[in-house]
Amino acid sequence: MELLLAVACDDARVRPDGKLDILGVFNELAAPGFPAVQDRMVVALIIEWGRDETGVLPLQLDLTDEEGKKVFTIQGHTEVDYRGDDRPPAQTRLIMPIQDVVFPHAGRYHFELLAGDTVQRAFSLFVREWKQEAPQDPASHDRV
Repeated sequence: MELLLAVACDDARVRPDGKLDILGVFNELAAPGFPAVQDRMVVALIIEWGRDETGVLPLQLDLTDEEGKKVFTIQGHTEVDYRGDDRPPAQTRLIMPIQDVVFPHAGRYHFELLAGDTVQRAFSLFVREWKQEAPQDPASHDRV
């Protein structure tokens, strides 16, 4: 198994011709306080399978914080067909809309992928606190 692509984004779609369109890739979120809720995001993954990996294979995506505490888990499976040497390796393209993700605190979070028998870090998200600045008195600004 080789993870060819792993991103968080605003939206992703597979076209009828098999091409993947991805919109609004990000790796950082800002929140006014914690716990924070991300209303919606999409995780897009492309997994390429080895020629010896066929059949129904498990998939699991865990979001964990820096201490390894799980925030959530998505489980499923994929069907990988046999591919001879005359064809490109099989791929699984996953587009997972995720809603109402709760980030308990600021920091770095990791998406870890279990695909078949392989566990691999897919990508990280940084979640930081966003402090809204107090409005300043216009009279205190220098004039140009």
